[in-house]
Amino acid sequence: MTMLCKVCGCDQFVQHTPIWPDLIRDWQLTPSEAEYINEQQGTCCRGCGSNLRSIALASAVLQCLQLNCTLIESIGTDRMCGSSILEINEAGTLHPFLKNLPKHEFGAYPELDMHAIPYANDSFDLIIHSDTLEHVPNPIHALVECYRVLKPSGSMCFTVPIVVGRMSRDRAGLSKSYHGQISTRQDDYTVHTEFGADVWTYVLQAGFSNIEVHSFKYPGALSIIARKV
Repeated sequence: MTMLCKVCGCDQFVQHTPIWPDLIRDWQLTPSEAEYINEQQGTCCRGCGSNLRSIALASAVLQCLQLNCTLIESIGTDRMCGSSILEINEAGTLHPFLKNLPKHEFGAYPELDMHAIPYANDSFDLIIHSDTLEHVPNPIHALVECYRVLKPSGSMCFTVPIVVGRMSRDRAGLSKSYHGQISTRQDDYTVHTEFGADVWTYVLQAGFSNIEVHSFKYPGALSIIARKV
């Protein structure tokens, strides 16, 4: 079955190897786990440059908005343009398209504090964040804040790196683990949580009652849809 990019529709992909030995060691990844996380981060669309993580997120957004097209095609639709969207941190290669939407709000992490999102209750139809929650000290509280600023019937779409064969682990007391090369490492990008198969429980604990794990390509390209019913 041909894999089509949900961002631009291209069917051509190229593979890079983006994760590094320190992360594999710190997270105690098996060879098979390292392989699919490499695929998630490093398999990229030749057309738009999106990796599988961004494509899985785009697929979730399109599903939430009930749009049967690519993300690029969706930008001009009434459904997308009429939705109030909060993007927390740049959502990979989706950001250049999302930022031009008329009801789009953007907050860069860590300047936007996910423990105190600076918007009123019931403000947004859709919240999007990508590989950010693992850097937040209290991910459940951050998800509570997302729930608060979502409108009733609103949705949140997000990705985190998920090691599907084990449970989540708090890295408190362990050596610091970062996402990023050594030259760009900052405490703001310290990994506080290694998410595993129980990632869905964090969302339910935050108050959401409806959650979907959306698979673009299992096990590496997974995104989560949480709805405020």
